[in-house]
Amino acid sequence: MEAKKIFVRADLPAEKDDRKDLVTNGLESGIVSYILRKGDEQFTDLGKMEDAVFFDGGKPTDKSWEVCRIDTPEDQAKTLALAGKRDVIVVKTSDWTIIPLENMIAKFRSSGTKVYAIATRKEDAELYLKTMEKGVDGVVIQTDDPLSISKFRDLLTVSEPVSLDEVEVVSVKPLEMGDRVCVDTCNLMNPGEGMLVGSYSNCLFLIQSESEANGYVATRPFRVNAGAVHEYCMVPGGGTRYLSEVSAGDPVLICDRNGKTRVGSVGRCKVEVRPMLIVEATDGKKTYNVILQNAETIKVVTPKGSQSVTKLKKGDKVLAHLATGGRHFGMKVEETITEK
Repeated sequence: MEAKKIFVRADLPAEKDDRKDLVTNGLESGIVSYILRKGDEQFTDLGKMEDAVFFDGGKPTDKSWEVCRIDTPEDQAKTLALAGKRDVIVVKTSDWTIIPLENMIAKFRSSGTKVYAIATRKEDAELYLKTMEKGVDGVVIQTDDPLSISKFRDLLTVSEPVSLDEVEVVSVKPLEMGDRVCVDTCNLMNPGEGMLVGSYSNCLFLIQSESEANGYVATRPFRVNAGAVHEYCMVPGGGTRYLSEVSAGDPVLICDRNGKTRVGSVGRCKVEVRPMLIVEATDGKKTYNVILQNAETIKVVTPKGSQSVTKLKKGDKVLAHLATGGRHFGMKVEETITEK
């Protein structure tokens, strides 16, 4: 699943300097996708952009895009008829309450057409991104005030929540030396936050960042000592990657004990040979495991706090994300698969 797109619409102001201010403030807020006016191609030199779509007279020059204004049920019917006929539909309206947005999302999702909703307020943008859990594919920020764009900054880390369940520890056993991965992110994490990691794709344990003080080393709240190189970690969009594949610049999923997630960025990964241990746990039906460094500073998240892996014992409850099916190149597939 692709990450949500956040566009700034910078084609509307009559004055070129005003359009430029929208772009510069957007770039300073971390937004890398833009709708620009035809003739403003030089704005792409202001910063590294991921997307630059050009409009002429308020309409896209790319015929695979369409802007649809919906103010009546008839307008909605005409917009829905474009499903599968355009790559992107940008939807705007004076009153979102007259549109069953859920219907539009469902219709366009099955057709392959992406839906971007125009938002003038951050609160509206957050709602559109979460409607029907999956939300629209992106939002287009439309404002006359360049300084207000910074209010939308948090949207860049919007991510869907994940379900967490309690699993019961069956055993904790030391292993031989192994290659483990420390993931240092560009983000500071709080106690209870970390990454979802596991030997099996259908059970990912919540491994806490080094955000709690202890008597051994200083806190490193940007770091998750994530485990052995073979293990899966969850990434934004619901996919997984092997820890051995993760490197600087990659996005990773940061999760807290309530299942709330946000997108983080990897600053570096360190693979080092360390003594390892295996934690086995069960949901009452199957037994799963996670292989971690055998050190006091590595902690798993529990329903009420966190626990060092060196102090875990049989019967302890820890939090994990349980899923059905398997993974193919990191994406979830519905198939019967056994891992042991």
